[in-house]
This record gives sequence, C-alpha cells and structure tokens, in this order.
Amino acid sequence: MGTTPTQVMAFPNIRAIVRDNGTAEVIVAGNSRIVPAGDSMQELRNNALALIVGEAQTLQRPVRVRIEDPEGHGELIVRPDNKIESVSYEPAPARRRAEAPETTPATAAPAIIETAPAPEPMAVPAPAASVDAQPWPPAPATATPEPQTAAVVEEAAPTRRSLKETSFLVSAPVLEPATQGWRGTLTRLGLRMDPSEEELTEREDIRTVSQHWPGPRTIAVVNRKGGANKTPTVVMLSAILARYSGAATVAWDNNESQGTLGWRTEKGAHDRSVLDLIDASTELLSPSTNAAEIAKFVHHQTADKFDVLRSDENEEGDHEVTAEEVDIAHQVLTRYYRLVVMDSGNTARAANWRRMIDHTNQLVVPVTAIEDRAEAARLTLQTLESRGGHDAELARNAVVIVSESTDAKRSMSGEALKRAKDEAQRIADGFAPFVRAVVRIPYDPALVNGPIRYEALQPATQRAWLAAAAAVAAGF
Repeated sequence: MGTTPTQVMAFPNIRAIVRDNGTAEVIVAGNSRIVPAGDSMQELRNNALALIVGEAQTLQRPVRVRIEDPEGHGELIVRPDNKIESVSYEPAPARRRAEAPETTPATAAPAIIETAPAPEPMAVPAPAASVDAQPWPPAPATATPEPQTAAVVEEAAPTRRSLKETSFLVSAPVLEPATQGWRGTLTRLGLRMDPSEEELTEREDIRTVSQHWPGPRTIAVVNRKGGANKTPTVVMLSAILARYSGAATVAWDNNESQGTLGWRTEKGAHDRSVLDLIDASTELLSPSTNAAEIAKFVHHQTADKFDVLRSDENEEGDHEVTAEEVDIAHQVLTRYYRLVVMDSGNTARAANWRRMIDHTNQLVVPVTAIEDRAEAARLTLQTLESRGGHDAELARNAVVIVSESTDAKRSMSGEALKRAKDEAQRIADGFAPFVRAVVRIPYDPALVNGPIRYEALQPATQRAWLAAAAAVAAGF
C-alpha cells in the first residue's frame, strides 16, 4: 500500500521557484540549486521537477514540495517513480482574472498524476532522472461560466496544515565529500567531490559495525572441520567490532579441551584461563565486585582493543568443559562485556558446543576454499537445521565467510591463483541460497601464522573483513 499525501513528511523543506524572466531554482533545506534553462516556461518547470525527483530518489521516499511561479502557487507530492500528486494549487489572482474572469477552477480531491510525455524534449543534466510531467500548474477542469465566481476564487483562504505536519529539522544528513581515490584527491585540492559508490558502501559498513545494540550479544564461530579459519575469524570480528563500536568485547575460546586462540593472540601478565574464571565466578558475579576485576582473567589486546578468555592450557588436557561451566562463564562475561565472540572445537555433539549454541544470537560459519572444509561447513549447518527451533533459526540466518585457500598460495602460478579464486566463488555461490549472507575474504599471509593483528593485514583484506563484520552486526 502506497504512502498517502498526509503521511509524506514536510522535511527537508523543498521549494521550487519559477520566475517570469526564464530562471528557476530548487531550494532544498536552504541550499539553492539552479534549474537548467528551458525553451519555454513548461520546460523550465519540467527541469525543476527533474531535480526534485532526483531528491526523492536520493531519500528513497516521496517528498513534499512548495511551488511558486508567475501563474500561481501550491503544493505537490513528488515520488521517486516520477509520479506527481497535486495537493493544493491557488492561481495568481491578477493573471486568473485576465485570462478567465468567469471560470472557476476545479476543486476535485487530490489524485496521483501519472507522468505523460511533454510537448517539448527536456535537456536536464544528470542529478536526476528525466521527468516528463503533466503541466504545472494543473489545468482546470471545464466548468460552466458563472459571473459571480471570480471573487470567490480570490478570497479563498489558503490551505492550512497542522503544526504537527511541519518540522524545521533536516532529515537527510549532509553528504560528506569524498576522502578516497581521485575524488578524495580533488576534494583535498579544493574541488569538492561526492564520494564514489565504493566509498559510500564502506561508510555504510562502518556505520553498521559502529552501532550500539540493547543488551549483550553472543556470536558463535563454528565449523566441524579443523583448519577452516575459525580462530582468525574470531580475532578479526572481535577486533573490528571492538574498534568501531567501542563496545566491551571478549573473544572466548570455547574448545572443549585446549584451543588455539591463545596462541594467535597477545598474552597478558598472567596465565589464567576459563577454568580460573569459573572458579572465581561467585566473586565476579557479586554486586560489590569492581568491573576492573575481570582483567585478572582475560588477556587484553592492546592494539585491537578486545580481551581474550583462553581455554585451559593444562598440558595433560584432562579437563573437558561441561554445559554447566559454559552457563557460568557466559553469565560472568555478559555482566562485564556487551559482545562475546566464541571460538569452538570441532565436535558438534560435545556438551559445551551445544550449550554455546543455546546462548548464541548470531552464527558465523568460516570456511577455507577447499572442498572438505566446505563440506564440513555444510554438515554443520545441516546438523543445526535438523534440530529445529533456535538452532534451525541460527542456521538460516548464519553468515558464511569464505577465505581463499592459504595452503597452496605460497607457490601458485597466475593460472593456479585464478583457479583458487574461482573455487572460492563457487563455494560462496553454493552457500548463498541457504544463509543470510556470504562474504569472501582474499588470501593474506598475515593470517597464516603467528599472532593476528588487524593493522598487519593488506588494505583489501581489511576492507573484506569490515564487510564481513557488517554482515554479522546486521543480525544483532
């Protein structure tokens, strides 16, 4: 169902002024835009409407416009699909008396006007799509001449709207100039340039990952196969979300025995792990405990601004985390952190794995572009879907992150590199119909070995991980 005229917002304030000297301007929130000249008054009106349609398309909604020209003034609703609706129109008294002293303009209710070809071609440059509008002002309906009606038209009170329908606030934010590429270079040289589509997309991703959401959120990063890039995915998502949102973020290694998250991240001044945090849970959950006490149990990443809760590093590996222990640790962490990103083991049947899923708000399935890793990811999603309920909903709304193979890149020829990219695309396309989002990550040697740092990544890899984090945050 379409938007009715009364539902169309009165901001930003838009005016279209056409003068009898052949000039016109469109004023949007106080900013004037000169209308390209036309060979006739009607063509000048069409050119003004083209600019207004462009504004409606930019805002992706109908806009309310006050029109003023030598023949009268009124109000239009202009829609992004080039449809124009007349809300009110009042002819100029002097001109109306001279041209039709005995004719009463029609007072029919407003109706949507489909655009029709104008008698003359338009020459409108590109801020907006071309518009072939009905004549402006609207043509009056034929009426029987009545000598007494002219005075009635002159004395009619102007249409009044409620103050509730009016606002002096500008709804659309001012578009900041370009900062990247040649457009950014020209802006820095003093020639203001609008950003490219790529820069606008990046800005939107940054806005998405920078938002704050009500209550804590838990992300589970899962794949039943080792070597699928789970730990790098946990680190990258934690780093980007912590950097941009400023939310207290912890990456938790929920491996049932001993995981590798602690090996790929910065170590603090202690050796404590999740088992120590569980042992101290009563104290940490006490209302009198200071928030800074959590630092005794986690390892802060000084550059990437998130904390790491390590798995048990007992060399004998004789303790397996239970479901109850997952509950306790999760209760503690969600008291101190707004975002919990959980690494996982490879056993979907393990008690701690299944309890992790119970606490999860957003599922992430990483996979390297190797067929057995992709098949393991498919089976992981299939397992969750078959369980129904919350598990199945997580699977349907999952984000799959496909990383190009890291195993063979060191010695690949150009043709082999192309085949690797094609394989990554094939796997991404295969997952796309079954999950909420799929994001591809290029190969980057900084993710292969050693501690992972966001700043060590190549720019293209950083951009890809930002897109992945935005896809995840969109599910919050």
